[in-house]
Amino acid sequence: MKSYLLLLYRLITYNVKVIFANKFVYFVLAAFLFFAVIITITIFEDPNFNEAVIYGFLVFPGLLLIFYPMAYGIQNDDDSKMLETIFGIPNYRYKVWLVRFVLTIGVAFVILYVLGHVANLTLYRFSILPILGQVLFPITFLSALAFMVSTLIRNGNGTAIVVVIVAFLFFVFAEPLEYSQYNVFLNPFSEPRGMSEFIWLTVIFKNRVYLVVATLLCLLYGMFNLQFRERFV
Repeated sequence: MKSYLLLLYRLITYNVKVIFANKFVYFVLAAFLFFAVIITITIFEDPNFNEAVIYGFLVFPGLLLIFYPMAYGIQNDDDSKMLETIFGIPNYRYKVWLVRFVLTIGVAFVILYVLGHVANLTLYRFSILPILGQVLFPITFLSALAFMVSTLIRNGNGTAIVVVIVAFLFFVFAEPLEYSQYNVFLNPFSEPRGMSEFIWLTVIFKNRVYLVVATLLCLLYGMFNLQFRERFV
């Protein structure tokens, strides 16, 4: 049992190093710094904190944490000469990138959990896990989207540009679609006035279902693209 846990620990640490290109500490520091900047700006503009505000605080650092691993994952493997090895073992590439995808989301969750505790102790008392659970929906979707785009473009910089543009468009439409089930960044803790609780819960449920389905479709299409070895090596 101990040897199994040790092997699992080594597997996780190795993949985390690969995912974040040995710059994990910098990403953690960037997430905390970004979180601190957002909080500082909000304190000066509107010091009234609630669950809806905390949700927004956590979404942006989460996006920062998943952006690089998903956008540059394939290029990093190519640069380190690992891509041909990964494609050389049948079905190994699917397992590798699925594990890395799950680890990326897991690492983001852990760091956001710490940030949530910081906010809980210093800003506003709230239940951390329910908010984090909701935050993971848009983060996981955008992670899957970035992964899918990376399998199409196969270049980190190109993928980053496309993902930034798409995310920007989502942000642009977030305001006119603020309470719509089609809003990627729908804030489930910002209940609109004049809408019944049942309708609002229905909107949230549909939105989350759409995000889950879209996430699965992006992952499946990305995995489908990985079948074409000649495109990557």
